[in-house]
Amino acid sequence: MTASRVPAGRSVTVEVPATTANLGPGFDTLGLALSVYDVLTVTASEVPGARVEVHGVGAGEVPTDESNLVVQAILRVFTEVGEAPPGLDLVARNTIPHGRGLGSSGAAVVSGVVAASGLLAGIVELDGDRLLGIATAMEGHPDNVAPALFGGLTIAWTGDDGPQHKRLLPHRSVSPLLLVPEHTMSTALARSLQPVNVPHADAIFNVSRSTLLIAALIQSPELLHTATEDRLHQSYRASAMPETDRMIALLRAAGHAAVVSGAGPSILVLASDPSRRLEAAALVRSAAEHRWEAILPAVDIKGATLRDQQAPVLRAPS
Repeated sequence: MTASRVPAGRSVTVEVPATTANLGPGFDTLGLALSVYDVLTVTASEVPGARVEVHGVGAGEVPTDESNLVVQAILRVFTEVGEAPPGLDLVARNTIPHGRGLGSSGAAVVSGVVAASGLLAGIVELDGDRLLGIATAMEGHPDNVAPALFGGLTIAWTGDDGPQHKRLLPHRSVSPLLLVPEHTMSTALARSLQPVNVPHADAIFNVSRSTLLIAALIQSPELLHTATEDRLHQSYRASAMPETDRMIALLRAAGHAAVVSGAGPSILVLASDPSRRLEAAALVRSAAEHRWEAILPAVDIKGATLRDQQAPVLRAPS
């Protein structure tokens, strides 16, 4: 077996933000990075294999060997560039909720590919576009991994050259609120409820709203309520998360721009000022049948970073 060129003892620490995808009408296209973070430290070892220590979310639940998703992402990068991996010791400190539509699996993949790029620094150089391609191949679609990698608001698509993205900075008054229930939701189940075909009128409706949403997020936050209307996916998934559906209807009736966060069951509210977030959280607290945790994050504009550096790890052209 070829020895790894990564020296034993080399260590990197990566911080990756949570993400919320779709944002209502932007199904599988739009994503936003939020200031809730998983932190991963990876150290190269002379001992073969991988050992994972997990603190916080997922402790005692996720695998702690080579089947761990973060380890799989690291190994995927080494395979892609034709380099032998070293032994790996990982310490994960997680705060992103699992199975709640906040991009936890995308964050795991991104933390792995960015950690691998750090371990390979000076041996093989990997830019953001290359890492986006590898992460998307693992995750299946780029709407969560793009904002996790690059921060801010991202438009993601797949072209002849693979996954692409455009990074934008939301208007300073855009204030996200996350409402996170205790129960989880399977992304695979949510996707299985999506029909293969949708009415032509609904497709046109979503094109208009997703276009308007870009304008609302970067220039005209007062349009957020109208811009977050959706006919493409949320109604089809409502039966699998009735409490989420009921709370979104209640919030929207009160004028809040509320949508399903990713595949759910969490709710994202895009407020045009901070005080409206508090009103939305109070409304859900007073009307919900079950407990919802209210998180008031900022929009993360850095994306994945090496924690001992002030600059982003990667910055593909945006």
